[in-house]
This record gives sequence, C-alpha cells and structure tokens, in this order.
Amino acid sequence: MLQKILYNFDIALEAIQRNKLRAFLTSLGIIFGVSSVIAMLAIGTGAQQEVLQQMQLLGTNNVIVQPVIEQREGSVNDENLGGEQNKFSPGLNLKDLESVREHVPQVEKLSPEIMYETSFIRNGRIRTGKLVGVNRDYFDITNFNIVEGSNFSEVQINNADPVAVIGYDVKTRFFAGESPIGKQIKVGHLWLTVIGVIEKKEVTTENIENLGIRNFNLDIYAPATTVLLRFKNRAVVTGKDLQSGGSSVIFMGGAMITSSGGNGNSDADPNYHQLDKLIVKVTDTQYSGVIADVLSRMLKRRHNDVVDFEIIVPEQLLQQEQRTKRIFNIVLSSIASISLIVGGIGIMNIMLASVVERYREIGVRMAVGAQKRDIELQFLTEALTISISGGVVGIILGMAFSYAIEATAGIATIVTPMSIAISFGVALIIGVIFGYYPAKRAAQHDPVHALRHE
Repeated sequence: MLQKILYNFDIALEAIQRNKLRAFLTSLGIIFGVSSVIAMLAIGTGAQQEVLQQMQLLGTNNVIVQPVIEQREGSVNDENLGGEQNKFSPGLNLKDLESVREHVPQVEKLSPEIMYETSFIRNGRIRTGKLVGVNRDYFDITNFNIVEGSNFSEVQINNADPVAVIGYDVKTRFFAGESPIGKQIKVGHLWLTVIGVIEKKEVTTENIENLGIRNFNLDIYAPATTVLLRFKNRAVVTGKDLQSGGSSVIFMGGAMITSSGGNGNSDADPNYHQLDKLIVKVTDTQYSGVIADVLSRMLKRRHNDVVDFEIIVPEQLLQQEQRTKRIFNIVLSSIASISLIVGGIGIMNIMLASVVERYREIGVRMAVGAQKRDIELQFLTEALTISISGGVVGIILGMAFSYAIEATAGIATIVTPMSIAISFGVALIIGVIFGYYPAKRAAQHDPVHALRHE
C-alpha cells in the first residue's frame, strides 16, 4: 500500500511540474485561506491573553467597593436641597470592612485601600507618587508577589509602624545597585523603613486607560493603620479643619462643609470617606454577583440609606469583554475560512479539467491493469499534494502576517501549535473533499473510450 502511495505521489509531482503555473494558481486559495485563519486565530489568542492579564491585574475573584461623593440637587432656595432631610453617612470606613468580614459569607480575603498623592525623597532625588494604605491580604488579593523582604506583620499593623513595601520601579529609581530592605525613604513628611519589594507588574497604557488602573510599580504601600494615624484620616475632623475665621461647620452626607459667612472661602475636602477602595475576594466567581448584592444592601443600611458608594465586579466586566472579542474573532475566522472553501473549489475545478486532459493516460493505465481504486488514488493524491503544499506555504505566510500585524498595528498576536494544526488539518480535509469527486469521475471512465480520446 505504501508503495502505491509513493508511486502515485511521484505521478502527482510530475503532473504538477508539467503545469507549474496552473498548480500555483490553484493552491493560492489554500495558501491565503490557511494564512488568514492562522493570523485571525493569533489575533484572537492575543486578545484572550490580554483579557486574562487584565483579570490578573484586577483579581479574578474580586468585588470592589468604591466611594462616591453624594450627588444632590434641588432649588437654590430649598435649605435641604430637594426638600428631604439630610442624612448622615459615615462614608466607607474600616468598620465597614470588619462588618463585611463578620457577616458576609464566602469571603476569602479583604483589604482596604487608602491612597494619597505625595512625594518620595531619598539621596537628593524626589518624585511624586502614590502612598497606598493596605493590609496583609492586599498583596494576595491583587496577585502581587513580594520578591524581596516580607509582608507586613500583625504587630507592625497593630502598632501603626512606619514601614513600607515599595513597587519595583521605586526600587530601581531610589535604590539603584543596592538592596532597599532595612533602608529608609521619605514619604511626604515621614520616613518609612522598607521591608519588602513587589515584583514588576507589566501594565500597558491600554490597561491603564481601559481599566482605570494605575502603574503599581511606582507606588509605595504602608499599613492602613499607619496611613490613617501618621498621615491623614478623612473621617476625623481636626482643629486645622475648623480654623476658618467667622465660618460655621455643617455636615452633609458625612462631609464637613465650612461656610465662611460670605467671604466665599472653603478649604473642606468634599471626600469624607476614610477608604478609597474596599477589595473583597470571594471564594469562587459564582458568588460574585450575589455577594455584590449583599454588600450593596448591607452598606446602604450602614450608611443610613445614603448610597455614597458603587460596587464593581471586574470579573463580569472582563468576561463580557472577552465574549465580545471572542465573537469578533469567530466572525473574522469564519470570513478567513471562506478562502479555504474557495481554494477547495479551485482544486476541484482544476482537477476536473486535468481529468478531461488526461483521458488517454487514464485509459492506458486501466488497459495495463490499473483498477478504479488506483485511478482514484492517483488523482486524490495529486489534489492532496496541491493542498498540502499550499497549506505549508500558508502556515509560513500566516506566521509572517501575525508578526507583521503585531509590529505595525500594536495588536498582540500569539501563534499557537493548535492554530497551525487546525489550519493545516482543514487544508487537508478540503483537499480530500474537493479532490474526491474528480478522482471518482476519473475512475469511472471506460478504458476503451479513454484510449480513443484525442
């Protein structure tokens, strides 16, 4: 059997060499079809990988609670802004975190996030950056690995010690060529001792814009207790806040607002929330939606029916984005697959023409003892040879197209062995399907009539 296949393969190569241009034009459909499918699958795989990276940045099982400044409207003459009695809200705070820990099921870990824009100073170098107050769970929730040093200890958190875990870029800019562990960096007005460094996170400009995230590598992390005690606590009204000559102090939605008796000056921070974010990691993504609903109802009750927060489920948002990209890529791949079908039709047409041209050859082979099965195998092998050669060239072009798209358009593309196997497999199937009918037709000829054909 193997000998027959090799013999038919030699005949197929000889036929192709006799009509090189025709064979090349026949295989063009397969070539562009395979290359298009590989390029489209590479774009789709790159898009999927990008979504997975975004999910890792936001946390696959996270539910995020963010504060909002309460919006009110009404007549300027209406003292209560809309006629409703003003309700006091304490804002998003650490007590909310403890309440979630105690009463909400299926919560694996949770962490606050308190953020202040400040300056970092060391050895005559200064740079603005973000000081982020967190707890021990934060780095696990956000998939941040501490590559040097250690996490905050319970003692450091309880004592509000001036310690910090720094981002990778902070290390490279302020501690170049040395280990930062145990050394100090001035953050705002306070010197913090570095106890850890997080690994470098690859954050693209697109992720920063689309997901509203920041460059984590330039942040400095300190215990939330340290930030609240030693830097600023928005939930506490201090004497400095009250120092406004001839002003009165009122509270609206938990926010302190100073009225200066006509001079128009107001130094009050409208953000009265103690926390800038509350990140809740659930045990399984199937509970994300339910827990988001529970959090909404619980926080509304704790904030006296003042909805001064919003709840975001990143996993759902990213799943929707992934679904949209998947549909888009399916459509593109389907369009590209049409080229394969067109290529298969081209193979069938050329093989039918080849059968007509080679009636006498078919008659001679059948006259010397070739069976119908041998004739079928001959023309099927020729169709497969064209299809396989087109598939190989298509794979090379498809990989080249993928790299060219990534280099010129800035779109991430990933060529996988699976995409190559699928494209090549489809090309083989096309060759078999569209080559079978001409082969079958060739085998059905009467050898006597075939020998008489001129």
